[in-house]
Amino acid sequence: MEYEAVIGLETHIQLKTRSKMFGTSSAEYQTAEPNTLVDVVSMALPGTLPVVNETAVEYAMMIGMAINCNIARITKFDRKNYTYPDLMKGYQITQMDEPICYEGYVDLPLDEPVRVRINRVHMEEDVARLIHVEGPQGGTVHSLLDINRAGTPLMEVVTEPDMHTSEQVESYINNLQHIIRYLGVGTANMEEGSFRCDANISVRPKGSTELTTKVEVKNMNRIRAIVRAVEYEIERQITCYESGERIIQETRGWDDGTGITNSQRSKEEANDYRYFPEPDIPPLIISEDWIESTQAKMPELPLARKSRFISEWGLSEYDAELLTAMRSTADYFESVCAGLKASANDAKHSFAKAAANWLNGEMARLMNENEITNMSDTRVSPEALATLVEKFRKRELNNNSAKQVFEVMFNKGTAPEVIIEELGLGVVSGADSLGPIIDEVIANNEKAVADYLGGKEVALKSLMGQVMKATRGQADPVQATEIIKEKLAAQ
Repeated sequence: MEYEAVIGLETHIQLKTRSKMFGTSSAEYQTAEPNTLVDVVSMALPGTLPVVNETAVEYAMMIGMAINCNIARITKFDRKNYTYPDLMKGYQITQMDEPICYEGYVDLPLDEPVRVRINRVHMEEDVARLIHVEGPQGGTVHSLLDINRAGTPLMEVVTEPDMHTSEQVESYINNLQHIIRYLGVGTANMEEGSFRCDANISVRPKGSTELTTKVEVKNMNRIRAIVRAVEYEIERQITCYESGERIIQETRGWDDGTGITNSQRSKEEANDYRYFPEPDIPPLIISEDWIESTQAKMPELPLARKSRFISEWGLSEYDAELLTAMRSTADYFESVCAGLKASANDAKHSFAKAAANWLNGEMARLMNENEITNMSDTRVSPEALATLVEKFRKRELNNNSAKQVFEVMFNKGTAPEVIIEELGLGVVSGADSLGPIIDEVIANNEKAVADYLGGKEVALKSLMGQVMKATRGQADPVQATEIIKEKLAAQ
């Protein structure tokens, strides 16, 4: 029998607000000393009242708009009750039946396009962080509690069970990460825990439309780990069905070291949490004016920007994909090309391709070597790179010289014109400049000349090498090659 997987994802996204969801302390906890970013609300001191973070609500609306959701005009908070050491109040403020965003979708740009429906986006608060300390013989001997993370604004994006393969899961996560980063509402960094994904997985006979018992898989902190966990769990469930073993609804944890999932607990139902409306926060009214002002702040999203780069700037899909992977890179590229925006398409496309080559080539290489992730953090201004690109296109610099100039620009931030003058890197071109040098090279390399005239094309490279050496690498190679051929043809 053939089987089909049915997969839905629940993704928690920390928001990049200055303060916490319901308190006043800083939400920038990642590098802070433990238990230094706390307030009376995040510590759950008696008598304290939560106050909703307005920016977090706006960010939630932006996420909903980006994934084609409806925005609720009235939304409320609820208490989700359960006892766990990292939950300071003994309950979590979240949203159960009236989330801020609902009924959206994300289209996955795969060879066979897939639409993943979004059930909801709801607001809640993150919990504190537990650090488990192992003893010398293994096993946890005690646990430490860091309250800094408690109360950090958290959005949960819940899909319908519309995915069927690990490839679709990976594409969805990548697209959602890009959207969050483009919006600027979060870092979406899985390694630091600001983007956490749980997968609900079941399998059924292929062709069936019935939903079978699902298993939730947690503890996946990298995209590759999610892909591996999904693939393992699909195979595990198929094996269970074929051997007659019953699948139970449970939560399983992914062990990246062993590459398997392990049972953690039976899956709780909603009534296990004893939800009820949060009595300390009245329902929120989302006005039309607020929705319109939030919509006006929305940036162009990655897939739309990629399509525009292909159509407007004439880039290949590969170049456009690389340049739109990060909003800062796409912004930088457009700043480099800003002076060509009103030009004819041929000029625009030619310049844009050259600029893309520099950004995806030398710029990416040097950023990687220097561990820089944001292009705007480099010393190279878009205007300076535009000047270098234009000089290179006009053959005022050859390839080697242009790379030399760019490296100095990257390391020191010096203008390209200054570097070219200081290093004497202008291209040697034209018959008047190159002619005497080539005459001397021909006179001093009789064997290479004889070989070329005898039909050995490789000898031309030897002569060109001598010309480049004589000009310290500054000869225009195309012009030099043509002049050598002309002079040898005349012999």
